[in-house]
Amino acid sequence: MTGSKIDGFRLGIYVFEDAEVVDFAAPYGVFSVARRYDPALDVFLVAETLRPVPAQAGFTVLPNYDFAARPAMNAFLIPGGAGTRPETYNARLHEFIGGLPSGTLLTSVCTGSWILASAGLLDGLPATSRKEPDRGEAQPPGMVPIERLASLAPACHVSRARVVDAGRVITAAGISAGMEMGFHLLRRAGYDEAFIDDVARVMEYTKAYDVYRDDRETAAASPGAAS
Repeated sequence: MTGSKIDGFRLGIYVFEDAEVVDFAAPYGVFSVARRYDPALDVFLVAETLRPVPAQAGFTVLPNYDFAARPAMNAFLIPGGAGTRPETYNARLHEFIGGLPSGTLLTSVCTGSWILASAGLLDGLPATSRKEPDRGEAQPPGMVPIERLASLAPACHVSRARVVDAGRVITAAGISAGMEMGFHLLRRAGYDEAFIDDVARVMEYTKAYDVYRDDRETAAASPGAAS
């Protein structure tokens, strides 16, 4: 699915304490490689403040923008991780999301969809989350993340697809699905399949992408993001 190409497509990725590293690094990496072909593409990190953010396993990142800066972006991505538990109820984050222009795509990887669920943004829409439990989630009273998504958003149509495009809202499944989210956002930005294939080739991800490229659900015709 491609539409008119959006020149200078900007992806903002939210980072927070105990965010899962691969959730945000994978889509960031896809855009980083895609910039070799089109330097007008942009990707950056957004946090509540401009302080260093300790993601999981001691990996610390410095955001490019804080909420107060309100950077212009075509898509806003929320990763998952252990930190999504408190972030699910972060009123400042909900306010920031609510203040984004209607043309900004709202996207998530893994348990980042819980945040969209708690904000009421998945009601009546299909969405997904991580389908494989870790050791704690696999034992009572743990819960597989995709099941918790169903409990947080009873009106959501929970999907097991790797990427679910419901128009403005796009969700991706487990941790490594951030790769497919990155590729799909290039698709939503109007880049053709040949462009995406070449990015995957340079990343030496061709075989994996061949497996996953069609593991996606599209719920409705997708309007272009705001320029």
